Amino acid sequence: MNVMLRKALAGMLIGVLASAPALAAPAKGISDNVVKIGVLTDMSGVYSAIGGKGTLTAVEMAVADFGGKVLGKPIQVISADHQNKADIASTKAREWFDTGKVDMVTGLLNSACALAVQKIGADKKRITMNTGAGSTDLTNKDCTPYGIHYAYDNYALANVAGSAIVSHGGKSWYFITADYAFGHSLEKNTSNFVQKLGGKVVGSVRHPLSTADFSSYLLQAQSSGAKVIGLANAGGDFTNAVKQAREFGIVQKGQIIAGMLVFDTDVKSLGLNTAQGMQFASGFYWDRDKATRDWSKRFYAKHKAMPTMDQAGAYSATMNYLKAIKAAGTDDPDAVMAKLRSMNISDFFAVNGKIRADGRMVHDMYLMEVKKPSESKGEWDILKIVKTVPGDQAFMPLSESVCSQVKK
Repeated sequence: MNVMLRKALAGMLIGVLASAPALAAPAKGISDNVVKIGVLTDMSGVYSAIGGKGTLTAVEMAVADFGGKVLGKPIQVISADHQNKADIASTKAREWFDTGKVDMVTGLLNSACALAVQKIGADKKRITMNTGAGSTDLTNKDCTPYGIHYAYDNYALANVAGSAIVSHGGKSWYFITADYAFGHSLEKNTSNFVQKLGGKVVGSVRHPLSTADFSSYLLQAQSSGAKVIGLANAGGDFTNAVKQAREFGIVQKGQIIAGMLVFDTDVKSLGLNTAQGMQFASGFYWDRDKATRDWSKRFYAKHKAMPTMDQAGAYSATMNYLKAIKAAGTDDPDAVMAKLRSMNISDFFAVNGKIRADGRMVHDMYLMEVKKPSESKGEWDILKIVKTVPGDQAFMPLSESVCSQVKK
């Protein structure tokens, strides 16, 4: 190789190296000239009252309240029904990320769907802000750099409600569990707290999602002699199980029905006569204070029902995602995630919330109790807050995490 050629190649190499930092830096501004948010949830099935069109409404409210634009570019919201099937959720997520240019997905009610979409989001470097699913795997063994678990998780539910029930005499448990990732996780987490506090689990039975007839499961639970029948399910499955337990006279005969994930809409469906006295954990209640009431009344005007934890969480997640884009000056996912982790999340949903390295958004949780009919002063005056549990006490400590993003 002659001297002139070597010099030319060396010059080219120096030029490439000199430009490398600029190429590696996140692009400023908005990719594709639009910020696109996808709401992927159960729109028609057993969880649709918990999330569904209400979650879409909440996200649209957040976009409107933000002004409809960020960094001068429009914000677009699209939605789809995953039908509680992980394969449908995966297919839709791939389509959104690959051809739809979706920047962030929220909702994700159903743990199997959420875990599948979060993995795809990580592969595609797209942010997922989960407000509906409960599995602790989302921020534990299956955590990713782009996954955020926002509203609640099964560890906090079990910690806040399970511990309260055991401490009030519920020492023996039998579980009726939804047979997929969410139910398995909720049963496991609750069992751990029951045993830690000196209680015992005498058995469990699993049922398919969207079960209409709980009679055989309830009879097994009744014959177990357990003081507490823990329902590790949600939505329509939970309400069906409670209604049928009442028909069998299970509570009247001395056993406690413990719902491990209960939403306002479930209580409304059951009615106070049936649900009164039931205790459970939640990350949100519409009537907590003036800020929650003000926002919830606006939501009610559009949706004709008070918001669930999932729906209120989706508003908060969307609003803080947009704030992070504005602060970062770009919708680049790495830059936005860095901003989200640095933010103090304080709004009507969460006070002094913080997104940890594992993606868990830590905030206060509440032990709720269903009011007696005589205590209720209105259609949605159905719950009262018994206890507030600070986030750092409610959620799994990082010292117990196996998340690859957590430095030990």
